[in-house]
Amino acid sequence: MRLQAVLASIPVLVLLLCPSSVTPSPGQAEKIAGSSYVAAVYEHRVTLNPEPHVALPRPAALRHLRTNLDVYEEQAARAAEQGAQILVFPEDGLVGFNYSRSSISGYLETVPDPQQENWNPCTEPDRYNNTEVLQRLSCMARRYSLYLVANMADLQPCPPSADPSSSSSCPPDGRWQFNTDVVFRSDGLLVARYHKHNLYFEKAFDQPPRPEIITFDTPFAGRFGVLTCFDLLFHEPTVTLLERGVRQLVYPTGWMNQLPLMAAVQFQRAFSLGANVSILAANIRSDPLGMTGSGIFSPVSALHHHARQGEPEEGKLLVARVPVLDPLWMGETVATEGMEKREENEDTPHVEEVRNQSCSSKSVDSGYCLLEERSLDSTPPPTPPSSITFTSSMMYDPFTFVLLHSAEGELKVCDGPLCCRLQYRRSPQGSSTELYALGAFAGTHTVNGHYALQVCALVRCAGSEASSCGQEVEEAESKMDFLLEGKFGTRHVYPSVLSSGLVLEQPEHLEKTADGRVAMKHSEMTGGLVTACLYGRMYHLDQD
Repeated sequence: MRLQAVLASIPVLVLLLCPSSVTPSPGQAEKIAGSSYVAAVYEHRVTLNPEPHVALPRPAALRHLRTNLDVYEEQAARAAEQGAQILVFPEDGLVGFNYSRSSISGYLETVPDPQQENWNPCTEPDRYNNTEVLQRLSCMARRYSLYLVANMADLQPCPPSADPSSSSSCPPDGRWQFNTDVVFRSDGLLVARYHKHNLYFEKAFDQPPRPEIITFDTPFAGRFGVLTCFDLLFHEPTVTLLERGVRQLVYPTGWMNQLPLMAAVQFQRAFSLGANVSILAANIRSDPLGMTGSGIFSPVSALHHHARQGEPEEGKLLVARVPVLDPLWMGETVATEGMEKREENEDTPHVEEVRNQSCSSKSVDSGYCLLEERSLDSTPPPTPPSSITFTSSMMYDPFTFVLLHSAEGELKVCDGPLCCRLQYRRSPQGSSTELYALGAFAGTHTVNGHYALQVCALVRCAGSEASSCGQEVEEAESKMDFLLEGKFGTRHVYPSVLSSGLVLEQPEHLEKTADGRVAMKHSEMTGGLVTACLYGRMYHLDQD
């Protein structure tokens, strides 16, 4: 069956991701202007402490901190010049990393809880001792009249009433040390403090006694949620924020890229599309650690940066206009109760709120495309038996693969309850003999974290042997028109298309049905295909 015919035979609810360049009618211009804001993120090449395992006295730690704060100051000025209303800096961007619990002590400041008290460190610097970093960040926000998000090291004394026998009991040294995001209002007021919940080999820090669900409000875009790096992969706090109607996220991160499925910009984009949210993501730039990849993502637009091999190791400021998504700010109703109840039993069928978004001459007040509903047919298209399957490791997980042997065709591969289907037409460039495979994995990832997955992925193999399928690849020549589809046991599925040189491509169509089927269609690629992925997170199967 030709690919065009296959695509035409699937009458499902469709979410068409259209370009964000729809021209509004004159009568809508004023309202649309108030339905967007200007955001900035800075990918920072952090100046590191060369001996992080050696404790520094406070004056020496402050000298180190100032080297990074001075860069922040320069970038805040540049962002303000370009009209930014909110600026996000990365995780570990001030302190660096690889500290022990004791060696980070000179960098710690006690961050008051903005939910308990109002404090502007810039205008009230004498209220608390040892808050030089908070004061500098506060004055930065005030000086450049923008909301500012930064990451720092926080010390919180244990309350006298802490029960030593409870799971939230105080550490032996009598204090908690947290990886902490702070948010300052444009006048310098401290408005949010978030303690990272999902730590990633961070010996200097404690996990908070309980997950923190932190948001803050702005006058230009409404409400934002706060999370950090590894949090993006887990239910807490991320999914809980979504269930409470939060659709705009600030995201300091120190993400080490891992292909073919978990490059920083790849997963940031996938989460934005799959969760229908905006993400302001700021990453560290460190070539030795494979850290790069920042972006400003909404469901209909993306501005991102991923440094290529050989490029100068330096920071990068991104500034973009972003549509407002906060439903309360836009005067919409937020329904969360039903979502929370569905989370208790993911196996219960339910109808997703997925609509057709049609790029026609019609437009709506947001300046984007009109949403309509279509009829639903959850019956998947027939797929012929596939070739012999094999197992190969990808992202440390045992994927079941089947090779693409033809220039076009239809394939199916299953792993346990998950079956992935592919209809494709390949356009090799020149004398390319690149090998591709369709893979499926349903199980628990257990390396550097434990979390349950269902994944369908079309990948370029690193070599000409089947055993190379799943290895890291950055470049590709073969372009693909494809329809990738799977039936998932979760509604949390994050789609991505990654082309040569880690260029993100916007899928043409995303489809969801009430029985868990998710499909992604794409064609006319700008570069060779590295990965096309439907990344399903089975949060309800995670083990604490």
